[in-house]
Amino acid sequence: MSESTQQAFGLSSFLSTTDAIGLIVALLLLGMSVASWAVMLSKTLRVLAVRRGVRTLVDGFWAAPNLARAADAMRADESHPFAALALTGVQAAAHHQRHQAGRLGDALTLSEFVTRALRQGINAAQARLETGLSLLASVGSTAPFVGLFGTVWGIYHALISIAATGQATIDKVAGPVGEALIMTALGLAVAIPAVLGYNALTRLNRVLLSDLDAFAHDLHAYLATGAKLDGSIEPVAAAAPVGTLTPKAV
Repeated sequence: MSESTQQAFGLSSFLSTTDAIGLIVALLLLGMSVASWAVMLSKTLRVLAVRRGVRTLVDGFWAAPNLARAADAMRADESHPFAALALTGVQAAAHHQRHQAGRLGDALTLSEFVTRALRQGINAAQARLETGLSLLASVGSTAPFVGLFGTVWGIYHALISIAATGQATIDKVAGPVGEALIMTALGLAVAIPAVLGYNALTRLNRVLLSDLDAFAHDLHAYLATGAKLDGSIEPVAAAAPVGTLTPKAV
């Protein structure tokens, strides 16, 4: 096969000879690829930035001389999930102290009220972290089929053109059919990074949410008892009746 014949085949040749449907499929795959890469890059940078600031923010919170100063420090970075959760817990505790059981919705113990507020804060943080992941899942599951549709349509279009010319030899069929198969490869090239990005971001979010839940547990203990958990286990008094010690979970 001569060099001029090789240059006549390829993606550019396929796009120049295909119809509007083939071009729409190619543009759709391009748009899916751009959108998925934009989500992966933005979400990765966001999660890494949050993880880098976690230790400094948490240590600064517990190092504050009092709860009011700790809350003021958190307000400087309210967009951070840990800062938002801390403010949610502090505001819930302050609300409960101000109103007590003045309304039906506040007729809860301090522990229960703070627990509910912290759980809502964790759910809100999880929703923000998972924004965009549905797009990656959709691209990863549909891009191969979009590419396959482009291939089937390209082969159909090529065979119609060959039948119209009356030249159905192997050298006339192989080129257009091979060009059409490029669409399947493009679909896989779009789907594979999206699937890998989805799995990686899901793993990063799971680790971050685990740390957030641990911070919520410590925060709940402090707001409910006035002391941070130190991890030590004190012996239970022998006179304590069985069933009187109930752990407080967030």
